[in-house]
Amino acid sequence: MRLLRSALLATLVLATALPALAAAVVAPAGNRSAEQPTIDMSSIKRAGETKESFDAKYRRIYALLQRDKTLIRSIKRAAKTYGVDPVHLIGAIIGEHTYNVGGLDSAQSYYVKALAYLGTKDLAFGYKGESVTDFVARPEFDGCDNLKSSYDLWTCREDVWDAEFRGKTVDGKSFPRDRFSKVFFQPLYAGQTFGLGQINPLTALTVTDIVHKKSGLPLLSAEQAPQLYQAIMDPNMSLDYMAAIIRLSIDVYRDTAGVDISNNPGITATLYNVGDVKVRARALAAERKRNKNAMPQENYYGWLVNDRQDELRKLL
Repeated sequence: MRLLRSALLATLVLATALPALAAAVVAPAGNRSAEQPTIDMSSIKRAGETKESFDAKYRRIYALLQRDKTLIRSIKRAAKTYGVDPVHLIGAIIGEHTYNVGGLDSAQSYYVKALAYLGTKDLAFGYKGESVTDFVARPEFDGCDNLKSSYDLWTCREDVWDAEFRGKTVDGKSFPRDRFSKVFFQPLYAGQTFGLGQINPLTALTVTDIVHKKSGLPLLSAEQAPQLYQAIMDPNMSLDYMAAIIRLSIDVYRDTAGVDISNNPGITATLYNVGDVKVRARALAAERKRNKNAMPQENYYGWLVNDRQDELRKLL
């Protein structure tokens, strides 16, 4: 009888979920804005430091992708594994190397850096002598421990950080008024994002269970910083993490806001750039209750991807 009740319950849950999925509204293709939204000042500053225009940076990364057929095959392979259009991965790579990092002449440099990080034994995630593993074992984080998915677990920990520790003094120890990822996941001041997809170590941890299930790669741990850096630096692995991040965004927007963004790479690129996917999806869901025509909006980064989509597809 217990098994029968469980089966009936599972059927009921599935039947309840199906209409929500079927009711997802497809986000219109292209940009909502006629002109590119204002570019973030941090991107403008980085471009000034390299004395290279955004268009020049775009052309440089485009040329790399155009000549590296092996990399394009890897992009297609990762996209197929996670059930996304490969133009989403192309868009994220283009966006990151146009706005967030300097020019790149060869993807080979990322393989070299990946090996270098793997050999760096003193890399560790923590703050002022306290490892991030010990930090999240504090009682304030107990409410997160039973969460099943890596995304929910680490998002919960970020929320606790913001509410209980950020900019505060706790047990005699003061904590910066800054992001959890910047405080605990920036050893040796090595930067915040890495590799072809410019992935933050914390972001990689949020999708490690998805990547493990889909691609068979080892589960990442905050206790093993060199291995985590290798995963996000080596294109053979980092593309899987990129695809998982994009897949997660598509699924969250479909399930939370009832909007299918799978055919709008400018929107997935925007989310790849700004993060906080569930928060933004919930905000869109609330807005759609007031205005059923409300749709996600691209930022300057995603606008470029949609604006150049025909050109980006030629790479595939």
